[in-house]
Amino acid sequence: MLFKKSIPQLLAEANESGEGTLVRSLSSFNLVALGVGAIIGAGLFSLTGIAAADNAGPAVILSFIVAAIGCGFAGLCYAEFASMIPVAGSAYTYSYATMGEFMAWIIGWDLVLEYALGAATVAASWSQYFSQFVEGFGVHFPSTLLHGPWDKVDVAGQMVYAGGFINLPAIVIVCLLSLLLMKGTGESSAVNNVLVIVKVAVVLIFIALGWAFINPANHHPFIPVNLGEEAVKSGTKGFFEFFASDDFGHFGISGILRGSAVVFFAFIGFDAVSTAAQEAKNPQKGMPIGIIGSLVVCTLLYVLFSYVMTGLENYTKFAGDAKPVATAFAQTGYTFLNKFLIVAILAGYTSVILVMLLGQSRVFYSMSKDGLLPKVFSDLHPKNQTPYKTNLMFMVFVSIFAGFVPVSDLGHMVSIGTLFAFSLVCIGVLILRKTDPELERPFRTPWVPLVPILGIIVCVLMMASLPIVSWERLAIWMALGILIYYAYSKKNSKIRKEYQNTLS
Repeated sequence: MLFKKSIPQLLAEANESGEGTLVRSLSSFNLVALGVGAIIGAGLFSLTGIAAADNAGPAVILSFIVAAIGCGFAGLCYAEFASMIPVAGSAYTYSYATMGEFMAWIIGWDLVLEYALGAATVAASWSQYFSQFVEGFGVHFPSTLLHGPWDKVDVAGQMVYAGGFINLPAIVIVCLLSLLLMKGTGESSAVNNVLVIVKVAVVLIFIALGWAFINPANHHPFIPVNLGEEAVKSGTKGFFEFFASDDFGHFGISGILRGSAVVFFAFIGFDAVSTAAQEAKNPQKGMPIGIIGSLVVCTLLYVLFSYVMTGLENYTKFAGDAKPVATAFAQTGYTFLNKFLIVAILAGYTSVILVMLLGQSRVFYSMSKDGLLPKVFSDLHPKNQTPYKTNLMFMVFVSIFAGFVPVSDLGHMVSIGTLFAFSLVCIGVLILRKTDPELERPFRTPWVPLVPILGIIVCVLMMASLPIVSWERLAIWMALGILIYYAYSKKNSKIRKEYQNTLS
């Protein structure tokens, strides 16, 4: 039997109030800010230069648009579910209603990769920028406290061990933000709003000041020539021969497409808005606004930012540049503002960590309420009404990964976990439209089945572009999750116990 939670049952949970329930304190603006807080991070400041130099040239602007369209497909599906089932848990809850308990467990376990390891990844990078920032005030961290024991750095073109012991700043920021989340969602949202305002303000300053210094010559050719594509057009090379060659993805139309795969990960995080559905004041209205609104705002900023950046400096100068934004901004003469760029990056990273930790705790809260995890994960603080024990547990878990595991190993695990979640949400919309077509949907995904199918295709193609080691780690992680499911979750599932009680 396929054990699923009914929509009326989920709606009853959403309408619960009083002691032992999450507090509805988030407005539509708060939800948009949560989305922007999760999305704008390192991607804007680093991936733009990488994609421009290696793949698309000035046409990286189009890469951002293509990536945004791909995210938009998944975002529209998330918005339908979030407005229809305003319960904490995001893709986990949606899967429980459409594909049953086992798939819900799989996606809930998978979301640990996105949220918990995503927070650890960003925290590890946050410490490097923090170190650079405080150096301007004469404070120097020793390398042993900025790198884990397995971190490697580039020395004269060779990757060597950094000789670190622990990434201490990364652990500190995770602990501070976890403590803030224990204090309350309203307080956490207020801090996130400030961080979002800071980083968006600096991005807008970069766009406004840089616009006057754009050199039109840097945007020509807008789409650099791909010799392989020219050979295909002339008939001297077959398409599949070109596809398998090194020319594919190196400028031209194929470069724009590969560039979109690179910058796609700059959009990861908008789905975290859906984990706060049970804390939204008006989820039927606020959730679609939060999800779609944050995507629209970030896409607009990304396109303008990349246009100015590639206009200030020739795209070829960004190759191998760890700080492409500073390189571009140096052309304006306002180099004294570089420190503010670091502040924006720190603000961006901090809000990403905050939202990811929030999302993870809400997923485990929902899984615990369903009996798939021990009750401790759904225990709420008697005063603050937050899942403080879950926050505490993930504070320790995420800190360990942020302090000791290399960022490169974490990054691909985050990406593949996210894309897997996106795919299942798109599949869920298709299933629910078939099984419950008359169900009330405050927000309806347009052009079904086209939009969900396109969302699935984009996500699967992105997953296919990741290294094989990412798939191997996903398989190991999922095997561990399945083991826990059969050893504990299946035996303690509330919906299974209710079914057994009706038979007895």
